[in-house]
Amino acid sequence: MSAQRQALGRYGERLVERWYAERGYRVLERNWRCATGELDLIVTDGSQLVVCEVKTRSSGRFGTGFEAITARKQQQVRRVAAEYLRQRGGWRGPIRCDAASVMGRTVEVLTGAF
Repeated sequence: MSAQRQALGRYGERLVERWYAERGYRVLERNWRCATGELDLIVTDGSQLVVCEVKTRSSGRFGTGFEAITARKQQQVRRVAAEYLRQRGGWRGPIRCDAASVMGRTVEVLTGAF
């Protein structure tokens, strides 16, 4: 991946992180990695654990970020989230998977997207 694309992705993740923080969520992990993949953001509101897949676009030329979160990508996120929970000893509350799309400074988050 090019340095420009990596920078764009980090930019979008920071905006989404701010979106969650403004709503009272606390960031537990950023770009958590294991052998099976990566989770962009893991946040909590205290009782609920949220895994968020973030897609950032510089333009709408290739569609929205949401369109890039395919069924296959959703399965991958679920697998990696399961590994995160296994390594951390589980979670005692509800768990939710969100999707975020960033274009420019516009952040859209679909809570409970998959």
